[in-house]
Amino acid sequence: MKSAPDWFMYFIIFWAIVMVVFMAIGGFFMFRKFLKVLPQRDGKSKLDWQNYWVDRSRSMWTQESKLFLDELVAPVPSAFRDIAKHSIAAKIGQVAIEYEAKEVTREHCVEGYIRATPKRDYKALVTFLEKQGIDYSPFKHLLNK
Repeated sequence: MKSAPDWFMYFIIFWAIVMVVFMAIGGFFMFRKFLKVLPQRDGKSKLDWQNYWVDRSRSMWTQESKLFLDELVAPVPSAFRDIAKHSIAAKIGQVAIEYEAKEVTREHCVEGYIRATPKRDYKALVTFLEKQGIDYSPFKHLLNK
């Protein structure tokens, strides 16, 4: 019986490495999601708090603020847009409630958007806001933290 050609063995090894890499990447994202579900010191997880702020501020959203939120999450890849929109909406709702506002305004959206964005993405955030012509000058101090 003949052994397999060398190129076939390399082909199998290549695909084995590709599969291990893809499984590691998928595991990494699943682990991050798992960490969001773990309860914090107060007994609620990050997702519980996001749902709380979204539910509590649901009646405060106007059609204009919803459209502005859609504009803000436009640069997020479509596969992650719904998740990003939910977490940003939670932060915006929290900001509006903390200011005891009657409705979510454009200023609340900009501040919540900045607060919800990780520090590593601030450069892209500033570029996007400037390209869209959105005034973020009242909230520049949040970008320096």
